[in-house]
Amino acid sequence: MARVKRGVTSHAKHKKVFDAAKGFYGRRKNTIRIAKQAVEKSMQYAYRDRKNKKRTFRALWIQRINAAVRELDLTYSRFIDGLARAGIEIDRKVLSDLAINEPEAFRAIVEKAKSALPETTQAAA
Repeated sequence: MARVKRGVTSHAKHKKVFDAAKGFYGRRKNTIRIAKQAVEKSMQYAYRDRKNKKRTFRALWIQRINAAVRELDLTYSRFIDGLARAGIEIDRKVLSDLAINEPEAFRAIVEKAKSALPETTQAAA
């Protein structure tokens, strides 16, 4: 029986790791043992940060909405409460975009949210 030489498969496996480690610093890019560890860790970071990215963007949208709403004499929490009471279902990403690019449309939405709030809440604001 002929012996099986495994150079082709191991070379392919190594190539996959080295391609993923491209741009890494020092031996992390060209030594298989270290490159494998570095690539594995980088994949963990990538997985974690895909989740964190969503959190970060939501926080940014909320900050933008809050700033735009405060210019119109309302707080973020009261604005969101007003939207819920008015039955307006627009997500924060779109609200943020409207606040930046379409201030008139955003102002109309804020007025609807204000009118849906009870009078006692408006007086406190």
